Amino acid sequence: MTDTAEETPPLFPGEMARKNPDKPAIIMAGTGEQMTYAELDAMANQLSQLFAAEGLGPGDHVAFCLENRLEYLAIAWGCHYAGLYYTAISSRLQTDEMAYIIENSTSQAFITSAYKADQAAELAELMPDVRIRMAVGGGVDGYADFAEELAKHPAEPLPDRVEGQDMLYSSGTTGRPKGIKVPLSGEPLGSAPGLLTLAQFLFGAREDAIYLSPAPMYHAAPLRFCMSFQRMGATVVAMQRFDPEEALKAIEKYKVSASQWVPTMFVRMLKLPDETREKYDVSSLAHAVHAAAPCPIDVKEKMINWWGPVLHEYYAGTEGNGLTYLNSEDWLTHKGSVGKPLLGVVHILDDDGNEVAAGEEGGVYFSGGGGFEYHGDEEKTKDSRMGEMSTLGDVGKVDEDGFLYLTDRKAYMIISGGVNIYPQEAENALTMHPKVFDVAVIGVPNDDFGEEVKAVVQPVDMAEAGPELERELIAFCREQLADVKCPRSVDFREELPRHPTGKLYKRLLKDEYWSAAGRTI
Repeated sequence: MTDTAEETPPLFPGEMARKNPDKPAIIMAGTGEQMTYAELDAMANQLSQLFAAEGLGPGDHVAFCLENRLEYLAIAWGCHYAGLYYTAISSRLQTDEMAYIIENSTSQAFITSAYKADQAAELAELMPDVRIRMAVGGGVDGYADFAEELAKHPAEPLPDRVEGQDMLYSSGTTGRPKGIKVPLSGEPLGSAPGLLTLAQFLFGAREDAIYLSPAPMYHAAPLRFCMSFQRMGATVVAMQRFDPEEALKAIEKYKVSASQWVPTMFVRMLKLPDETREKYDVSSLAHAVHAAAPCPIDVKEKMINWWGPVLHEYYAGTEGNGLTYLNSEDWLTHKGSVGKPLLGVVHILDDDGNEVAAGEEGGVYFSGGGGFEYHGDEEKTKDSRMGEMSTLGDVGKVDEDGFLYLTDRKAYMIISGGVNIYPQEAENALTMHPKVFDVAVIGVPNDDFGEEVKAVVQPVDMAEAGPELERELIAFCREQLADVKCPRSVDFREELPRHPTGKLYKRLLKDEYWSAAGRTI
């Protein structure tokens, strides 16, 4: 593959639509369905025209919730072309959780699909401020047909277009999701964002790239990387859902050159029988980017031995306040590190805000990175700051070479398979069960997902503790929250460790499970 970084790249899909209209912008790996750049750009233009006709302009907000499907990125680009804030909502959330995000973001439009028909019908009654409701792929009660509505508008670009901006949600320790809001740049559409430079020069985002996206597109990294590669005119190959062998098959079939993963996907591919792994040619893969969760050292060593030194790791948050990076060669000499800073400067601070020496642990802060706020939550925004520095809440250390190592995570956040889960929501739900006296929800080791959600419960009557009550509590939680947020198992205790003031010593519980696994993260 030749390096075309010195050429003037297309910086949004409309440029490639003019240059090479029939080139596939996206291919669905499972079905082979394709959408060309001309088709994607036309759909995005029509959607932006629809928004403008309805009076939406830069700074206004829309939301969408769909499964991975052919139209997904065209919808995102349509919002972006219109200069809007747009929120991609997890398709795994419960209806009330989705309604909260739609309301909190002040979205005036909501786009969903026939796949979400049941929840979409429920939502119609829960979002009174949403003026535009459309469904892709079939009729949904209370929603206009997406294709029919687009057909009413021209596929011509809006005048004087400016860059839009995603506003994605991350759960907060209060139990409510928080919108991470970055100021609109106000720059003309096609102005290169910082992530594009990173993707271009480190992660293989070039016009001739074939980029595999195996994860749900509503997550920050998949959405942003897919759009970055399409800015460069690359072809995105999207999996409807991850399957380890199907991912290898897609790499071979489409000669994938770049990809983005979470460590649990590596684990599942490594667990395939040797004969299965060895029958697929993955030699086209030049960039395999991973982040979102700690990757066990032995897993990463095995992946490098299998795929070669093509793994690239970064540490960052949806907040965009800083970023560290390292390639395979640097990782092999600094095993366990998440790299050196590329965006911002890393500071390790003690509880009093003083910088600590190399090798000492403290809070991980960035200075000089991007600005952000938690939408509608001044207190949480304030808590993330230390003067001019900001933090994602992680704990770590920096070695003498300047490489960052994470040793703990945001408060008690759980990262399971690359998905961030805050336990407060499940605790709040389980606390209301009549048979629960006290409860703590924590992350415990899981070989496949890194960690999993466990509830430790003090029942009202210890005689009722057992498998039947465990099943009852898990089902009770899943009635209220997405299953990924709910415990996969429940342990019972006669008493939970609390301070006389009422503070729960959750760390004592976590340490019991993690020390048995011989690791702390």
